[in-house]
Formats: sequence, C-alpha cells, structure tokens
Amino acid sequence: MFKKSFKYYKSRKPPPNLTQVLDFLKSEDLLCDNKIKKVPLRMTNLDPFFGLKPLDTWEVYEIVAMPGLLFVKNPFTNLGQRYWTVRCLRDYTKRPNKSNLDPFNKPEDTKNWWDICQNGNKLLLDKMRWVTLGYHHNWDTKVYTENNRGQFPTDLKHMTEFLAKVLGFEQFSAQAAIVNFYHLNSTLSGHTDHSERNLNAPLFSLSFGQKAIFLIGGQQLEDQAIPLFLHSGDILVMSKDSRLNYHGVPKILQGDVSEWSSPESESVPNEYDDVVKVCKDNSAWKPFGDYLKHSRINVNVRQVLFDGEIQLSEEINVF
Repeated sequence: MFKKSFKYYKSRKPPPNLTQVLDFLKSEDLLCDNKIKKVPLRMTNLDPFFGLKPLDTWEVYEIVAMPGLLFVKNPFTNLGQRYWTVRCLRDYTKRPNKSNLDPFNKPEDTKNWWDICQNGNKLLLDKMRWVTLGYHHNWDTKVYTENNRGQFPTDLKHMTEFLAKVLGFEQFSAQAAIVNFYHLNSTLSGHTDHSERNLNAPLFSLSFGQKAIFLIGGQQLEDQAIPLFLHSGDILVMSKDSRLNYHGVPKILQGDVSEWSSPESESVPNEYDDVVKVCKDNSAWKPFGDYLKHSRINVNVRQVLFDGEIQLSEEINVF
C-alpha cells in the first residue's frame, strides 16, 4: 500500500487529488473527525533565543491512526524561520560537515558553498542535496562510527533538546542530523530510519520553505499509508510505534511565503547577532528568501547513543 500511495501522490500527469491529505491548517476539522488528538505540553522556561513563539500559543497533535507520530503546528516566529534558514544554507553547509558535493568537487569549491553560489556560480545552487552534522550518516553501510563524527551545532542541539523536553522526552540528546534540500521536482523515496543504536529515542523533523506531502505507513510496505502536509515551520516527531515506520516525500508543492516575509522585533542575546543581523536586513536576507521560494529545507535530528553512553566503540558498531 505504501508504494501504491507514493506513486499516486508523486504523479504529475494526472496530478493527484489532495482532498485526503491531512492539513493541520484545518486542525479543528481533523479534531472533529477524530483523525487527530491534542497533546498536552510540559511547560518550561523559554529564555534562550530559539526563534520560537510563546509556549502557550503552540498547537501539538498526535495522529490517532499512527501512535507516537506528533505534529507541532509551526511554533516558529518569522525571525526564527529566517534564522534556521540562514544557518542551514550559509553555515551548516560548510566543511568539515559532509555533503553530497564532497566527492565531486575540490575541497575549496565546497568549503563555503553558499558564498560561492552568491558570487556567480548559480549552477551549484541546486546541486546541494544533503549535509550531515554530528555523527555523519554513512549512506552505504547505514552504520555510524566514532571516527566519522563531527561537532554538532550548539544552537541546533539546544533548540531540539528544548523541544524534546516540552514534548515529554526528557532524556533526548541531539547527536546527529541530516539537512535535506528539496526543490519543486524533488522526492524522497520510502525508507525507514534504523541506523541509530537508540531506536527508542524520537526523531525530530523540521521543515522550512515550500510545503511537502509527507507519507507515512507502517513497518511493512503492505501497511496502509497516511499523507499529510508539512508547511513551513512545522515539526514532525516520530516516536514510539511510528519511529520505525516507512515514510517518504512524494511531492513538493508551491506554498505561502508569508511565514518568513517580515521578521518580528525580538530581543536576541548577543551570541546570535551574526545570524540575526542577516535575518533583519532585507537586502542581506533576499538570497535566502529567494531560495525558499522554490525549495524546501528539512532538518531531521536524531539521538545515536543510549542514555549514559559517551561514544561508540568498534564492537558496538558491528551489526
């Protein structure tokens, strides 16, 4: 059923009927139909700048037919969406983080990919597909190793771990991430995320830019699949039964740009100034906003180690 549903929503001619796709912009209708239920938050202090709205404005839901699949309806401010976009495009793409461009370019060509693209190499702009942070995902072996580990960004770690605490995952530690870059013709085939040692820890998935159809089934390809829209700023959390389910992205759709069109005036600690200055200067922000007009950025963050572990050992990584 997953493959059939994926093929249906991927189709361009004829285009799919989208009336069955869960749209959390219509959350009241979904609640009335008992397709989702509200999830209470564990309120905690929101002093650091994460680009997030006040907690009492958040809307968090669980999909009834998919236990453990949580949906956080865009908790980011416009400034927050701009902040994480700049970090993903300008900063996280820098070496020594690893990307799909590494095998095909000289180190100096991808060391500052975003700057090179802004200085005339537009052909390189759409070639960036993914970047890995922290424990680098090995696309061939699907196994994490200690000698293939970089420094995980402090801001992303703190923000994701704050999300985890709010949602009740007190012990979550952000240790690995994949930043995916999609365009309007992009897809992500169905797969499961099973490389991490700690498969009981949740997986956090953040979206910025154009909207996507996210398709999630069960742990067998024959299981029924559920489609849902991911709009800019939305967060999806795969936990419990849903953590090992097949999922993918069959389609990217043109969405609304108002979510990051004009940043609010927020008080931001000095350590974030370098990025925030770009976000608040419409001229400096323009190339980032132009990128989002035809692309989607997805950041998925995972915990690799078991609680209390400090690092992997060679023995641990023998599967």
